[in-house]
Amino acid sequence: MNVSELLTNLTQQGVQLWADNDKLRVNSPKGILTPQLQADITARKTEILSFLRENNDDCDTFIPDGPGLSLQTIGRLLGGFCQTSPIQFKSPIIDPNVMAKQIKVTFRPLPKGFKNEIISKFREELELKLQNYGVQIVSWEDATREFNYEIDIPLTKWKKTLKMRFVKADINGVIDVERPVYLKDKFKSFVAENFYQLYCHFILKNRKMSVSTIAKLIGWAEDHAMQRLEDPTSTLVILIAELDQNFVDSQVPYQQKIAIGVNTLVKTFSEIVIGVSDSNISILNMNLSDSLFSREKFDNFVFKSLIPKIYVPIAPLPMSRFEVGKYDPQESIYAAKLVKLSEELAATGLFPSGFKLGEIIKRKSHKDIVDSIVNGRTGVSYGFVAYAEAPQYVGDREISENEWENLLAVEGFSNKEVRQNDTGRRYVKTKIGNQYFYKQIPDIWLVSSRSGSNKTDLSLERDILRIGLKNKLCLQIPEGIDPTVVDIKPSYDLYVLVGIALAAALYTPELIKNGAPMIHFHGYPSREWLQPNEYCTGVDNPSVPCGTYESGVFNFLGIHTLASKNDNITLASLLEPDHGTNIITSDLEYLLARLETGIKQEQIELGGKHFASFTENLANN
Repeated sequence: MNVSELLTNLTQQGVQLWADNDKLRVNSPKGILTPQLQADITARKTEILSFLRENNDDCDTFIPDGPGLSLQTIGRLLGGFCQTSPIQFKSPIIDPNVMAKQIKVTFRPLPKGFKNEIISKFREELELKLQNYGVQIVSWEDATREFNYEIDIPLTKWKKTLKMRFVKADINGVIDVERPVYLKDKFKSFVAENFYQLYCHFILKNRKMSVSTIAKLIGWAEDHAMQRLEDPTSTLVILIAELDQNFVDSQVPYQQKIAIGVNTLVKTFSEIVIGVSDSNISILNMNLSDSLFSREKFDNFVFKSLIPKIYVPIAPLPMSRFEVGKYDPQESIYAAKLVKLSEELAATGLFPSGFKLGEIIKRKSHKDIVDSIVNGRTGVSYGFVAYAEAPQYVGDREISENEWENLLAVEGFSNKEVRQNDTGRRYVKTKIGNQYFYKQIPDIWLVSSRSGSNKTDLSLERDILRIGLKNKLCLQIPEGIDPTVVDIKPSYDLYVLVGIALAAALYTPELIKNGAPMIHFHGYPSREWLQPNEYCTGVDNPSVPCGTYESGVFNFLGIHTLASKNDNITLASLLEPDHGTNIITSDLEYLLARLETGIKQEQIELGGKHFASFTENLANN
């Protein structure tokens, strides 16, 4: 077992290891560190320290013209990680060059008699492009291992031994092509599904099982790559298929595209579908972007769009990441404002209804797999609505350099970037333009629509969560709601929400001092929509999906970028390629009026139609 595998194994068991100068620090739950494990760690101390330092070096870089903070510090702040080495902490990486070198993918062999030359040629070119960027291409033989396993046949004494090859868990992506489905395949799937339901009822008594176990029970009968993964939560299925012209047609309403996109992903059981034609490339994931790339921009597609999606796949935050509490929405003025924002947004058409997973995914086995991957969420919606509360400070909001020098170190942070006073209030040394400032990190609170809710018809009592960013992430649920019974989980875009709010408090305090409405929709405004003191940024960012540190970091940096160039910001529009737009203003009525104008003048639309107005300007510059 190499060092990486050893650390992964220990982390999964809750063991924390970190480098403290030349010492290796270990924190473990009771009973995990056996004498043998302790001996292994001691014997490999030098290797482990070297590995930890090497992996931290990639993330301790400072962004040119940035806020003077390392990526690791920004990631810790946004993630609520205040300890030296918290469980599952992963420093953000925002450079696709660095992302690529940490990715391993494999190409599943083409089916016999495959004759689609356009897809075959694209597949060959894609493998070469990925390799050129530093992605490790693993052969199918090396990327898979053979499993022999035995299952009991319900209601009988029969046992069946099955043999299959599964993609190893350390492979980030398996790239496949759309495969034909014959009548015999449908029959095998029918038999497998009925067997699975009987097995769940009679053997497991409806207890939940792991995704890999489900795959073993039904994978023998199906040819989806998803059913051949050792761990579907760590390996993406990327399918290459013929380009769906309707999905990328700018004249097709986005509501129709939702149905097309969701059905495509469900039908192929893939997280990413790459559409290919002679002249164009599209990329589809659960963000449901209708982005279109010309074949001449193949490199840009791979570097800016595909590699980031493989490196940081869409994943919701588990409830275990939060300190969970209760609040009374009736007592929150911000919750009331959010309900008003929700109701007024109905007329814009920017927040189409989502879907219930149970209505789209019919088979129990597939539902159970998806349920595990999406962390128990029962539905998917598009966009978010939120209202940032006024930041909470204790003591001086800003201090002098001399006062900063007398502050104390904060465990887990560089004392060159973050320090604290005697009462535990943290201060950050940050840069705007060529000048350094020493600002208190306030407690951030915001109210937000829950994941899967109807964004234009929020219920004050059941749909609005209160999210906090202090030394850790906090989640407050409306009183009277039982999270074990009701699907009331935070937005996938949580890191974006706290990233925007924290950056606004540090760099554009006038924008958030009395609270600020924030929205995200799966489309873009045109450049012509922006008025004086309204600014946009983010058009050239790698297209990382929602639900990642990286998405939060890009939005945090976006606010800083705008603040460095502009003194008075009335509205900030933060563009996310292949995803949509985040908007924050200081005034609810102003936001609603600007959106109404944009809709009437056809300067704001769902889908990627207006994104080109920003990319054209970028090219001209």
